[in-house]
Amino acid sequence: MRKGKILITDDEKDIRELLRDFLESEGFECQLAANAFEALEKFKAAGDFDLLMSDIRMPGKTGLDLLDEIKALNEDVMVVMISAVKDIESAISAMSKGAYDYVSKPFKLNEVAFVAHKALEKRRLVLENKEYQKQLEKMVEERTSELKQALIELDRTYNFTLRAMVTALDTRDTETQGHSLRVVRFTLKLSELTGIIDKNTLKIFEYGALLHDIGKIGIPDAILRKPDRLSTDEWEIMKGHPTIGYNILKRIKFLEEAAQVVLHHHEAYDGSGYPEGLSGENIPLGARIFHVADAIDAMTSDRPYKKAMAFEAAAAELLRHSGGQFDPAIISIFAKTSLDFWIAEKMSIEDSIRRDREIL
Repeated sequence: MRKGKILITDDEKDIRELLRDFLESEGFECQLAANAFEALEKFKAAGDFDLLMSDIRMPGKTGLDLLDEIKALNEDVMVVMISAVKDIESAISAMSKGAYDYVSKPFKLNEVAFVAHKALEKRRLVLENKEYQKQLEKMVEERTSELKQALIELDRTYNFTLRAMVTALDTRDTETQGHSLRVVRFTLKLSELTGIIDKNTLKIFEYGALLHDIGKIGIPDAILRKPDRLSTDEWEIMKGHPTIGYNILKRIKFLEEAAQVVLHHHEAYDGSGYPEGLSGENIPLGARIFHVADAIDAMTSDRPYKKAMAFEAAAAELLRHSGGQFDPAIISIFAKTSLDFWIAEKMSIEDSIRRDREIL
């Protein structure tokens, strides 16, 4: 069984041959080099030495110079310095530069064998540890990849389930079929145009927009499906749906932040909205963005009591209420984007809704 491959470097032929003969009798494979230059060439050519044993004092280039060059090529190679008694300080200094140990001339061969065995055992342990670390990193990478995929699948499941539930809810409300799915896309587009790129934030806004009317599940059909204008008392009941929706969602861990969008999606920038009458930046950003997206869809979609507005008229209406009902900063972002963009987005949303209905 191969114990290790050693490169012996010494300018004294008798010493390097003595070391070779002895170490080969101990089961090591050895090669010789008469100086640091030759040693470096052989090391580069072979590339599989486990141990370098090198004299410190050699003509042209010292063993310390060779140590630096070998370690630069392969930091895991063990290096044992061969030192005369007067060079002990240099040998000790070499250990601070990466040498494993040193043997001093005149040396005892059994001590040389002991140091060589210890050095190669250290190398074996170092390499095993590196391999273990590599395997551990690979395993962590694989598990991380599996976890990410599981989270993606979980998110898809959540999304599909919520969309199915909202589609069912929209079917109950004859005035707003498809509204929740359309307003999600408008909310995300406005958010991106606002400069929001954080995926977690966008996911919160998406779920908030998707579920904004979930509280209507607590509104009686007689009110929700009434074809005429609501009475004052009926309107007060209808205005309770954001709070109902918030109370449904706030206990669900992955929806608790989205629940804030649901609670405040009817707040107005000037404080005239409901349920809490918040104003300005006291209204959560997601709710302010949603409020504009909701108005875009409400004005540009057909309802039983009115036909859809042209985007030009809807844009003028949004600008008219900027700073009142709507956040002026978000209206400004909407206005800077061409109407052709919003019209194309509306058509794309309608196509997506049709595909979703086929799946569901």
